[in-house]
Amino acid sequence: MSEIYDLPLSFRIARGYLCFAFKRFYSECIVVGKENIPTEGPVIFAPNHVNALMDALAVHSIAPNDIPVIFLARADLFRKKTTAKMLRFAKIMPAFRMRDGIENLGKNNKIFNQCVEVLDKNKALGIMPEGNQEIERKLRPLVKGIFRIAFAAQQKHGIKSAVKIIPVGIDYGDIVKSNTHIIINVGKPIEVSEYMDLYAENPVGATNNIRDRLTTDLENMTLNLATDNYYECFEIATEVANISVLNEIKLSDNTVSRFVARQKVAERLVAIEKNNPDEVKKLDALCSEYGNLLKKLNLKTWVLDNCNYQTSLLIVRSLFLLLTFPVFIYGFVMNLFPFFTPSFIRKYVLKPEFTGFFSSLHLFLGLITFPVFYILQTVLVGCTFDLSWWIIVFYLFSLYPFGKLAMKWYKTAVKQLAILRYQKLKQKKSPELLQAQNLREQIIRMIS
Repeated sequence: MSEIYDLPLSFRIARGYLCFAFKRFYSECIVVGKENIPTEGPVIFAPNHVNALMDALAVHSIAPNDIPVIFLARADLFRKKTTAKMLRFAKIMPAFRMRDGIENLGKNNKIFNQCVEVLDKNKALGIMPEGNQEIERKLRPLVKGIFRIAFAAQQKHGIKSAVKIIPVGIDYGDIVKSNTHIIINVGKPIEVSEYMDLYAENPVGATNNIRDRLTTDLENMTLNLATDNYYECFEIATEVANISVLNEIKLSDNTVSRFVARQKVAERLVAIEKNNPDEVKKLDALCSEYGNLLKKLNLKTWVLDNCNYQTSLLIVRSLFLLLTFPVFIYGFVMNLFPFFTPSFIRKYVLKPEFTGFFSSLHLFLGLITFPVFYILQTVLVGCTFDLSWWIIVFYLFSLYPFGKLAMKWYKTAVKQLAILRYQKLKQKKSPELLQAQNLREQIIRMIS
């Protein structure tokens, strides 16, 4: 039996296909700090954990091709032999928790030794340091398992540089939907060797120090809405004040800059809750009222970011959408089954309850539905029409690009309709719209 850290051709092909599909699941896949990834040596990737298998794929997508990344996952996923074999092929090992039975906790010693062996072979581990998954955009307390493994592997090297922990902060435009952005922030390596002198004298102190370092790094690379009582308020306020703070810190308007601005807003919100409890209660009331008004008006916050939409641009965009409508229809019809079958299976067949698994299911089901339906459609077209072989090949390879164009057209049309709806409400001097704008300004003033 091959070792879990081996790189057979079958795994290389599967990983290549997965990473290819993963990057196309999102409209933008942005990697910041890729130069911080070592090209060799024992490495532990430590990402925040909000989106099931997508978090692991984010790490795979940035890891060097010749370095396998072995992950840990909860042990209950390995109960069925077929699933266990698939997870083994994917280089995932089980981690046993109390809920898996006290009698199974001893098995973690074997897994622990295997993790150390992976690092001894100069391979890479992927460990979610939070220990569990939640879809809320905030960092949870880090568990100690990752540091136990790191110190055990480093002990063979003493104070010589060897084992490195790589913080990875992942930000999703949307936890569930495709065709939104993903930002993968790669932090500077944490040298475990720097903590070995302290570890020799005080293992607990060394563990606490390196845990604090990793916590700080991950906080700086994620959107950390660190609140237990006002999470929904923080979410709304972060979006409301995004453009205002973006302009305040004088950054150009792009996806990464907006993320940085949201981080700044989140820091201010945490400070308000800590230092001024009465103020955060007032902010919570404003955000709640603002959110309810937007639902009633069927508008999103981004529509109110720009109050002066030029009529000429709206007309040009409307004409463009009208002229390209046939492209949308073609792309939509040709991709109806591959695009929407995963969602149908998830909703009506698998029926998972936890939202954090939705996008993972969509992606993995799409790995099957896209090639199957594309091939079937191409065969059907080839059998129905007397076409040259090159036209049939062109048809096959044009299906996905036209599908992406259709999705982009749809998103543009939805935004256009939202702006037109806003303009209509503005012309009518809607009291609800005026109230929403007033609440928005109050929220921004409280955060600025």
